[in-house]
Amino acid sequence: MPDAIRAAKTAGFDAVECHWPYDTPASEVKLALAQTGLSMLGLNTVRGDVAAGEMGLSALPGRRDDALSAIVQAVSYADAIGAQAVHVMAGKCDGVEAEATFIENLSAACEIARRSGLTILIEPLNAFDAPGYFLGNTQQASTLIRQIDASNLKLMFDCYHVGRTEVDVAATLQKMLPIIGHIQFAAVPDRGAPDHGDVDFRRIFSLITELGWEHPLGAEYRPAGDTESSLGWMAKLR
Repeated sequence: MPDAIRAAKTAGFDAVECHWPYDTPASEVKLALAQTGLSMLGLNTVRGDVAAGEMGLSALPGRRDDALSAIVQAVSYADAIGAQAVHVMAGKCDGVEAEATFIENLSAACEIARRSGLTILIEPLNAFDAPGYFLGNTQQASTLIRQIDASNLKLMFDCYHVGRTEVDVAATLQKMLPIIGHIQFAAVPDRGAPDHGDVDFRRIFSLITELGWEHPLGAEYRPAGDTESSLGWMAKLR
């Protein structure tokens, strides 16, 4: 990960984010961030038993201890490296009990994160890539955020997932802007670089600017080849 942070600096990015950095000592990540001057936007709570197909723990009934442990781990690591946010992963489940569990764990996460000045993010994932994931669309996320009513609970708005699930990315972005804490992007539907596909990111990026958004955007896409060769979009769309 320290090498990836340095590569991001060389490539011209202004900030970085990561998924699950826990195998790398926080001191090494903190040093790489200091050397490059980049900020770490956020990281995720662990998925759980990946071999068993788990994609998060915080909405799983009967797993409260595991969920809270994952939240504490993520917040502690984020605090140690100076990250700004923690994405709390819900997991694959559904139903009233799962919703109540997620609300309880998110409320606890917000309280734990508040002590370090961190934002808690929740992200709807599309059913094509994450079948069975508890949080499936922005309206569901919005309802939960308003119900929990914590000042540091925000929406992770991933243009790719929204484009796959709700089609009109621009309209949904404008509607959800008041509760958005971070924005990510990738081409729809192949999750490649943002210079092709069904979503016109020249328009989306212009809209984001017009709406007054001043924070970095996360380029969470899958390069067709090596990362460096996929960065031509930065000159055209930035």
